[in-house]
Parts: sequence; structure tokens; C-alpha cells
Amino acid sequence: MQLPRAAALSILLLAACGPAVPTAAAGNPSSLSPAQKSAIGRKIWQNECGGTVDGLTTWNAGENFPSLGIGHFIWYPAGVSGKFEESWPRFTAYAASRGATVPAIGRSADAPWPGKAAFQAAFRSAEMNELRQWLAANVALQTDFIIARSRAALPKMMAAAPASDRARIQANYQKVAATGHGQYALIDYVNFKGEGTNPAERYQGRGWGLLQVLAGMRDVPAGQPAAAEFAASAKRVLGRRIENAPADRGEARWRAGWFNRCDTYARPL
Repeated sequence: MQLPRAAALSILLLAACGPAVPTAAAGNPSSLSPAQKSAIGRKIWQNECGGTVDGLTTWNAGENFPSLGIGHFIWYPAGVSGKFEESWPRFTAYAASRGATVPAIGRSADAPWPGKAAFQAAFRSAEMNELRQWLAANVALQTDFIIARSRAALPKMMAAAPASDRARIQANYQKVAATGHGQYALIDYVNFKGEGTNPAERYQGRGWGLLQVLAGMRDVPAGQPAAAEFAASAKRVLGRRIENAPADRGEARWRAGWFNRCDTYARPL
């Protein structure tokens, strides 16, 4: 389902003039029904956490940060930085803008665990149990945040893309957005691998975000063909990322899971 012209213009203006944190207004997904939003939230929870409550607080092997919520929002401990964009503080700011109160353990500027061992030792603490239960009870809020981030991505991508590519990228975005599951693909991929506009998120100078997926799509009609081509382009982009990644990151282990996730983009909600 294609966004109305007025809604698209509003999103462009909000992204150009508004704060970095998606606002409640920017996150109002008027073109998605409640049932579609609920389905999208469940799919993202399944994609990132296996649909489990325990999976809502995770520290993956080989990473220097925990990942929280249905979208596995990244949260760096104090003194730690990384290549990937931090999203947990943006989510908590969004939650506050919607009148929601994140449990105290999730409101500090930095993740309170200095490393994975400390995180695992505290996993069954009362504070972490409370955080997981709050996240499980607020899936719709997290889904709205992810949708807001996705819809704010288009103007960011237009600003970052070469002028000669902008019309095609925007056309591909609209083609994919013509179906509910195409909108799910756009929403999930931004949460999964980002907008593709951050210069730090590159291996050998090549990015892997939504911008790169849209730019790599072949010319197909809107609707289901576009959703299927988006899934195929995403797999090409992620395959290139795996090939370009430093050997010590061992990213080939993620290939099957990443590709299976991309296959969901071509299937109805």
C-alpha cells in the first residue's frame, strides 16, 4: 500500500527538521491496520528473539554490547563504542515521548553491565526480569518505534544517495511499500541492518543497509514482484557483507539465518 502524497511529505519534513529520535507523530503508521502492525511486531520478535521472553535481553557471542527488545536494540556499556548504530537510548526516549516509563535498569545512559559475563550473572535478577516482562507487555510500542525509524529512513537515504540514483531508489521504496508485507520488509530491514547511511557501517567501503538494498534492486513491477526482488537484493547485499567482513568476525555463521529472514519479505503477513 503506497503512502499518500501528504503523508510522505509530512515524513520528509519531520525527518529534515525534527530531532534524531523519532517522535510519536512521526511514528503514527496510518496506512497500516492494527492487525498488520501486530503481525509485523510478532514477526520482528520472532526474527530477533525467536519469539521468546528470554530473548528480549540478549548478549550475542563475539559482541561487546547487549541487544534488548523485540528489535534487539543495541546498547553500549560505558567506555565502549562500535561500528553499529546504538538504538536502545533512542527507543527509551521515544517511549518517554509516548508517556511510557521504561524500568529503571533500562534508563541509564550506558548499559549497566561492563561485559557479557556480568550480563549473564545478572540475567535472572529481579531488575532484568522486570525489564523483560515490561518489554513483553509493550510490543506495540516497540513496533511503533521501529516503524517510525523506517519511515524516517527515506529522506535520510535521499540525502545520502548520489543525485543520479535518488529517483530510482524512491521508486523502488514505493514499489515495495505497495503491499502490507512489503511494508513489513522495509520496516524490518531498517531495524535489522540500518538505513545504510552511516559511513562507519561499511566493510571495504561497501554498506549493507536499506539504501544499498533498494539501490541494488532490479526493475520489476510494484507489489508482490517488488517484495520478492527486495528479498533477493537483500540477500545479495548481505552475501557481499559476509564476503567483505574481516575474517575474525566469522560472519559466515549468520548467512543461513539472515537469508531465511530475507525470505520472509516475499511472503504475505
